[in-house]
Amino acid sequence: MKKQLLLGILLLVSTSLWAQIDKFEKEIRAYEKQDSLSMPAKNLSLFIGSSSFRLWKTFSQDMAAYPSINRGFGGSTLEEALYYFDRMVIKYQPSWVFIYEGDNDLAKGQSPEFIAQEFVEFSKRLRAKLPTTKLVFIAARPSLARLTMLDKQKDLNNRIQQIISKEKDRFYVDMQSPFFRADGTLMDDIFVADKLHLNEKGYQIFVKQIHEFIQKHP
Repeated sequence: MKKQLLLGILLLVSTSLWAQIDKFEKEIRAYEKQDSLSMPAKNLSLFIGSSSFRLWKTFSQDMAAYPSINRGFGGSTLEEALYYFDRMVIKYQPSWVFIYEGDNDLAKGQSPEFIAQEFVEFSKRLRAKLPTTKLVFIAARPSLARLTMLDKQKDLNNRIQQIISKEKDRFYVDMQSPFFRADGTLMDDIFVADKLHLNEKGYQIFVKQIHEFIQKHP
């Protein structure tokens, strides 16, 4: 009886964990259906990450000069980017991977140390399967909704910047300091109503940082 109860508990826990990490399956399958109709060319720049990429409505226009594909999904984390690694990264054989993850991870209670190690794992997998592909970490950006996380964001960004500084073909884009005024206060007119996601003005800053990076690393 105890054995059956234990097995039941383990099954319930594993099912719950699977459901949590598998919650974006519908979005991933939608991308796969899109690819089945028109598969993107190889050697493009791949943008993968959470809603800052997914809600980038002017992506095609903003990145028109730089052959790219956007595969942002849901409010994803690095854990989920790793889970869908083969289907959403390796599959495209990109020359560059731009990743925006870490913000939601912190909001879910994960530590900067843990998230940084997940980034290391992502980088290792990419190097093992696509050794010539370059990886760019877009720093966790601030928001009015998550001001209490600012120190943890800075900690995470610093940790990953240090990791990247020791690696070949790994890069960092500052997406934190550009959103602050000269007096050190966070701009309050760059977010939509939820105070978390960027509005058009916010995306102008977001895009500017990415464009400047690409122009320095053609």
